[in-house]
Amino acid sequence: MAELTLFLREYARTRQDVGAIAPSSARLGRALTRYVIPSPGRPRAVLEVGPGTGAVTRHIAGSLGRLDTLDLIEANPRFADLLRQTYAGDPRLRIRTGLVQEHELGSYDTIVCGLPFANFEARTTQEIFDRLLGALRPGGTLSFFGYVGGETMRRTFADAADRERTFAGLGVLRRILRRHTFRTETVLGNLPPARVHHLVPVSPPVHPERERSCDCREASS
Repeated sequence: MAELTLFLREYARTRQDVGAIAPSSARLGRALTRYVIPSPGRPRAVLEVGPGTGAVTRHIAGSLGRLDTLDLIEANPRFADLLRQTYAGDPRLRIRTGLVQEHELGSYDTIVCGLPFANFEARTTQEIFDRLLGALRPGGTLSFFGYVGGETMRRTFADAADRERTFAGLGVLRRILRRHTFRTETVLGNLPPARVHHLVPVSPPVHPERERSCDCREASS
């Protein structure tokens, strides 16, 4: 309850930064961490950007091997403090406060991102994806999500200035999805339902299975 209370308080205080209306469900957490796979052959490095109160972090931590590592970058200092308290005894985790653009990134096998891209300027969206995709090791994956129907809601209720800014950001996001997506899945068991996109650094080959699985019409909330 303390985690939920903190989430709701921060949502009310900094809605533009939090983006979500509730912590991610267990089903969404499993979808986002589908490619967090421990390797018995070598340590693997994972990055989570925008972990919030740690709803998805729990799934990542549960998938880590003994020698794997997890970097967390959280802009909200109150969320970051909660994560430090929760994982104080786990040497595999390193928690950093601030924007992902402010940090020097390492090299990662898997990146999970919970940032509210629908709230960002087009330039910010492009910069973040350039950094995240550039931080992936060969064969690495980047997973993030948006809410089903989010674009329609914004088109209906936003004023003209906000609508123009939002559409510019979503245009950047669609181009990124077309170039880098290899799988998209819809998670109905979340509030609201979400669409998870899995990306790779280079353009995947286009084939019928990808075309059916990648629905880029509503890229993010």
